[in-house]
Amino acid sequence: MKPEPEHSRTLFGELLRQHGKTAEGFSREAARFAWERGIDATLSPRHVRRFATGRRADGRPLGPVRPGTRRLLEEMLSVPVEQLLTRVTANSSPQHEWSNEAAELRARIASGRAVDKETVSLLQQKLDLTRVIDRRLGASTLLGELRAQIDQMWRLLSDVLDHRTRISLAGVLADASTLAGWQSLDQGLIREAWEHYDKARSAARVAESRALEAYACAGQAVVLLDLSDTTSAVELTSYACETAKGESPDLLTAWLFAGHGEALAANGNQDSSARAFDAATRSMPEQPSDEAVSFLVFDRTHLTRWRGSALARLGDTEAVDVLSEVLDHLDPTFTRAETALRVDLAQVLTAKGEHKEATAHAERARLLAAQVGSTRQRRRLEALTR
Repeated sequence: MKPEPEHSRTLFGELLRQHGKTAEGFSREAARFAWERGIDATLSPRHVRRFATGRRADGRPLGPVRPGTRRLLEEMLSVPVEQLLTRVTANSSPQHEWSNEAAELRARIASGRAVDKETVSLLQQKLDLTRVIDRRLGASTLLGELRAQIDQMWRLLSDVLDHRTRISLAGVLADASTLAGWQSLDQGLIREAWEHYDKARSAARVAESRALEAYACAGQAVVLLDLSDTTSAVELTSYACETAKGESPDLLTAWLFAGHGEALAANGNQDSSARAFDAATRSMPEQPSDEAVSFLVFDRTHLTRWRGSALARLGDTEAVDVLSEVLDHLDPTFTRAETALRVDLAQVLTAKGEHKEATAHAERARLLAAQVGSTRQRRRLEALTR
């Protein structure tokens, strides 16, 4: 048997060498990557060295790669494991290095060709299920998996050649990124939320959808509100309404007007806020279900809740009656929505001096916030007691 060259290594090992990474350093990166994306896998420095040389410590060949480890390596490096474990040598010729790059690119393009209408539909179904679970149980157990799904779709998008498929996949990607933005915001990850919404806007442009871009803009404006930059939030929601004008389903138009009304209320523009909510009411369709905006769960009850929240921001005591009526009609599966609603009630009741009722709503909101793991709502509750 012909011995391996003294400096023989795998493509994985060559990539480590080219990027100046040690086994220990890559192991730490892998641990952080797996934790952030919810991947059940670890990669110790010893395993990194094995993959780099393609051999066990005793010289025996590597065995099968575990599914979790395969996923971790492929998502980190965007190269199939089989290619990563291909042997190269340190003195590879330029032609050989080009061959490795070409093989990697061919593999990526092949993956892109495998994405079809059915694949995009499956990705959308998975996302829709994530949204339902998020609504009921919160984002704490879902965000890592959603991050990984978004990263996977970005990689696929760069390698999909069919134009219609790119548009469809980008639409799902924009949808997923806005959901991740909202989940990150709820977890108190302000910067990450902003970045997810910004990526959603980019994906919406690839999807050639002004409606999705407007939706992402309005979501990004909520980040601005949490930063107390109310002026910028008003400007961004105004832009979102203009962007979607004449090109969005009525349900989304109503939602965008309501978002603008919230920003105006936060900025202290009471009359303008009322006009925006009136416009939202006029735009609301009789049958609010619309397949064109499946990402949006919105009806007259949610619109009234939003208006009540805006009134609470303005310190208007009418908010108590509005929010109390909504509480009687709110779907009990909307746990996070109920949490926010009760925080609003606690806020306005405290301002009215009705501390007993305010405390009751605050305690219920605190329990629900813990149930869904909402850092954002817990912080709002803490602010009420300062």
